[in-house]
Amino acid sequence: MNYWLFKSEPDAYSLDDLKNDKGRRTHWDGVRNYQARNFMRNMAKGDLGFFYHSNCEEPGIVGIIEVCREAYPDHTAFDPRDKHFDAKSNPEEPRWFMVDVRYKRRLKRPISLRELKEYADSRLTDFALVRRGNRLSVLPVTKRHWDFIVGLES
Repeated sequence: MNYWLFKSEPDAYSLDDLKNDKGRRTHWDGVRNYQARNFMRNMAKGDLGFFYHSNCEEPGIVGIIEVCREAYPDHTAFDPRDKHFDAKSNPEEPRWFMVDVRYKRRLKRPISLRELKEYADSRLTDFALVRRGNRLSVLPVTKRHWDFIVGLES
C-alpha cells in the first residue's frame, strides 16, 4: 500500500463535497503537472490519501480518502469547453490521467499546515508538503510520515 496527499481548495471541491457526492466517490481530474500526473499513474486501488484543504484561511489535512480506481485518461483534457482542456492531449495519446477516490473519514480534528511545519526539522523531515515552494496537487507520503500525522489527530 502507498500513501498520498491530495490538495484541493475547499471553495472548488471540499472533503464535504466528496462525502456528499453520490457513492462518496469522485474522479480526481484536472491535474496538469507532469510530476503529479506521474504520481497518479503510480497509485493502486486501495492506496490511502490525506485530503488537504489548500488556499484557505487555515490550510491543513482534514480527512482520509482511498484510491478506488487506478489511473485512466482524464477526459476533461479533451473537452474544449472544460477549464482543464489541453489541445495537445487526445484520446488516442492521452497526456493527462486521473484516479477515482472515495471518502473514508474526516479526521478527529484538522491538522494545519502551521502545525505540520512545527515538525519539519524533526518528525516530518523530507515531507514534501512542508518544503518551501511545493505547489503540487498530489504528493507521495511515506508510511512513517503517514503514521505520525494520523497520530497527531488525537
